[in-house]
Amino acid sequence: MNEGFYKNIDENFESAVELSEKNFSHDDLMQLLQNGNIPQKQIAALKLDCVENKTEGKILVDNLTGCDGKIREAAALKINQLLIKENNNLNNFLYPEIFADATIDINANICRLVVDSVSILKQNKEFSKIYLNKILNFISETFEELDKFIFRDKKYVINKQLFKLYWCLETLKNFTSEIDESLLLKILERASQEKEYTIREKAAQILVNLTNPDFENLKSRLINDENYYVREVFRIKT
Repeated sequence: MNEGFYKNIDENFESAVELSEKNFSHDDLMQLLQNGNIPQKQIAALKLDCVENKTEGKILVDNLTGCDGKIREAAALKINQLLIKENNNLNNFLYPEIFADATIDINANICRLVVDSVSILKQNKEFSKIYLNKILNFISETFEELDKFIFRDKKYVINKQLFKLYWCLETLKNFTSEIDESLLLKILERASQEKEYTIREKAAQILVNLTNPDFENLKSRLINDENYYVREVFRIKT
């Protein structure tokens, strides 16, 4: 990497340190979060104590996607903190399409924070319906992509799809009662056929809490899975 790359990192770090030591008004933080550079947006998100209206909520949520990873992670963390603290005021965060896109971020820390936030936001039926439909579309698209791959395809391309599927299944655990059982069974049957054990493990984590007899055959298959971690899901439950 060239000298300019490292210089830019150093400048951003120094700027972030300087900003972290300053006190900002609420309005100043919102202004930085909307129009600032990378360190300004990052620090503004981390310093924010609340959002006072839906417009401010949108400014914060907009930073979940389409920007630098440091900003996305700071926004995801702050949203999660605010929802835990202010979970009686969810209307500021009703942007299900953005949350769905952020669920499959390339940064696993962001994915985890978003999934945790969605577990709170799902109380709103309007949010759940739109969010879930997009997640189900992601799952369908991922299965289609995985079925196209052949052994010569680059491993990182396959892993990208598996990573996406992993987090879609992780958040699906919050929505099993909202999904048609025949569709859920189809998804879990397909997921349980993946060679990557973490995908089968996610399927097992969903199945272990389902009581419908239609899922018993699939449960029995995964209870006897070749992978220890997949089998362990059922042992821990019992």
